[in-house]
Amino acid sequence: MNKQQLIDNIRRKQSFLCVGLDPDTAKMPTHLDGNLFEFNKQIIDATAQYAIAYKPNLAFYEVLGTRGYEMFEQTVTYINENYPDLFIIADAKRGDIGNTSRMYASSFFEQLGVDAVTVAPYMGEDSVTPFLGYDGKWVIVLGLTSNKGSHDFQMLRTADGRYLFEEVMGKVATWGNQGNMMFVVGATQGKMFEDVRRIVPRHFLLVPGVGAQGGSLEEVARYGMTDECGLIVNSSRGIIHASNGKDFAAVAATKAREMQQQMAALLATKGII
Repeated sequence: MNKQQLIDNIRRKQSFLCVGLDPDTAKMPTHLDGNLFEFNKQIIDATAQYAIAYKPNLAFYEVLGTRGYEMFEQTVTYINENYPDLFIIADAKRGDIGNTSRMYASSFFEQLGVDAVTVAPYMGEDSVTPFLGYDGKWVIVLGLTSNKGSHDFQMLRTADGRYLFEEVMGKVATWGNQGNMMFVVGATQGKMFEDVRRIVPRHFLLVPGVGAQGGSLEEVARYGMTDECGLIVNSSRGIIHASNGKDFAAVAATKAREMQQQMAALLATKGII
């Protein structure tokens, strides 16, 4: 999916919602007996009209071994076959030397058929650029995250007084472009989105942390939205685990619709729709 197709979907659906498919078997309805694919299928069918993207985090599948990975593959195939307009992000946080990165890129883009992969940039250019060689595919680089440990490195000051995350994002942005690279910026960073936008004013940002983690959708939009939207806001637990009863899919649809309606209002205020 290219950038214009993504923007068109945002306008058509009046939404920039990404649903995180991070199924925790301890929080799933017991009648599903740990079947991640069946859980995901019902969540997808219930929320697809409100979302523009889905983001399965591989940890929730790999923890179950080969069976879990098979259900991850089934989930990606189901979305591609039934909702081909939806953007699929493999939240894998890969990042390794060039030859290994080429294998990762081939696995996700050629074998699985996802649209984007999250990547950690710590090992430098040759760990990121192999993901950039596919038309219509994206690398989503960790930029400014919202976890407690983010301050250990990302908020260190460099010799010229800038934060380390600013140096990293500025450098990484030169390796790709607005049509094949996004950045992860945590929703709880609030006003620091202004600093991010000074570095990458036109790139799309993947924003986790709205909902269960306490990030404010209004703040994210105020400081991070562009005239093309420029945001993909993810919600995982707040949607998929809003209920652990047999009504879990219906409740997820309600939560997704609520977020979509908030997003439509923000898009309208910005004049995007």
